[in-house]
Amino acid sequence: MSLLRQSSAFLLQVALTFLGLLAVTFFIGRVVPIDPVLAVVGDQAPRDVYEQVRRELGLDQPLWTQFLIYVQKMLVGDFGQSLVTNRPVIEDIVRVFPATLELATFATIIGVMLGVPMGMAGAIWQDRWPDQIVRVIGLVGYSVPIFWLGIIGLLVFYGILGWVQGPGRLGVIFEDIVRPVTGILLIDSALAGEWEVFRNAFGHVVLPSLVLGYFSVAYIARMTRSFMLEQLSQEYIVAARAKGMSETRVIWVHALRNIAVPLVTVIALSYARLLEGAVLTETVFAWPGLGRYLTTALLAADMNAVLGATIVVGAVFVGVNLLSDLLYRVLDPRAK
Repeated sequence: MSLLRQSSAFLLQVALTFLGLLAVTFFIGRVVPIDPVLAVVGDQAPRDVYEQVRRELGLDQPLWTQFLIYVQKMLVGDFGQSLVTNRPVIEDIVRVFPATLELATFATIIGVMLGVPMGMAGAIWQDRWPDQIVRVIGLVGYSVPIFWLGIIGLLVFYGILGWVQGPGRLGVIFEDIVRPVTGILLIDSALAGEWEVFRNAFGHVVLPSLVLGYFSVAYIARMTRSFMLEQLSQEYIVAARAKGMSETRVIWVHALRNIAVPLVTVIALSYARLLEGAVLTETVFAWPGLGRYLTTALLAADMNAVLGATIVVGAVFVGVNLLSDLLYRVLDPRAK
């Protein structure tokens, strides 16, 4: 009975959260100084055409009625038609989102592989040179604009050294060789056995992933260091050392196990932030993902595409937060 009550409460929380997300996106679409009718018909359209399109879009209805229609359409995946591509927005999002997913996943892997060991090193050698290096990397990661870092990365590693491929997701000569299955080029090319395509795709994704992942490294390293310092000052750690337990076992078995739960939450939040915050990175690297799609839609005043992409970004962030909360409950019995 208790489990059923918890499940019902969780589902109610999810429903209210998404309803709030829809409400926020709806009212954002109404307060921005862009007339969706003019975006469709242009500013030279006759008055009767303007009024007809306004009625077709439902903008002559009361605001609460518009909101109910908006929610009804969103729940069935109807995000409207894009003015830029002249296709349903949901089709555009399905097409571009795997590119953002690929970029954010690669960047998160880099963030975890580098950030966790760096944060642990900073805590173990607190106030010594490894800790100072971790602090400097974290400070730079939070201070340097990502677009500047991306431009410098392209100039050095692509323009001068030639170690990576240039902007875009794939070289022109490799386009349409691999049939999309997951939408993630590295996976699809590997499944198809097209290793030339795989190498070219990897050469394109590695630099934007490193740039985006650097900010994930800074965040994860700082939080790991904080968690580890807290654990290393606990009484059970002092007792383990007093019993003669090796420092390696104290750190990697006892301390790391106890920071695993909050660390999972930090990694999940970092992943969600990368999924929603890749706009500048995708713009600098001409990466055909959701961030670049959103930027193009904003510049073209394509509000259907803007609101559709905003809902997807918000839904991903909410979903990852809820997933991390579930993992927290699974990994830590005390949270049940």
